[in-house]
Amino acid sequence: MKNRILPLILALAMLLAACGGSGTDSDAGEELFTQSVIGSQSGCATCHSLEPGVIVIGPPAAGVGSRAAAAVSGQSAEAYLRESITAPDAHIAEGFAASIMPQKYAEELSAEQIDQLVAYMLTLE
Repeated sequence: MKNRILPLILALAMLLAACGGSGTDSDAGEELFTQSVIGSQSGCATCHSLEPGVIVIGPPAAGVGSRAAAAVSGQSAEAYLRESITAPDAHIAEGFAASIMPQKYAEELSAEQIDQLVAYMLTLE
């Protein structure tokens, strides 16, 4: 009996270790979001507050996960956020001007980094 339990315990330990890894996409996205510079561009938190109603330069990021779901009819929150990062002038939030958001994220961020930022922003409800 002991000979059967040990392999099961080892297999479970290995599975848990593999899943624990370096964190989730949203964790990595939060790290990116809070950097003051991403590539050669200003980082997200430089311009977007995480406090509701607090405007730094751009719209607050607080609640963006919920707002994104209703921003464009027929477009998912994920697609809206991805487009907001890669083509920031596609949809301009009311009360804000075009061409303020850095335009080079699509060139300077990897697909994985964009996925991570989107995953994090979806948690901001």
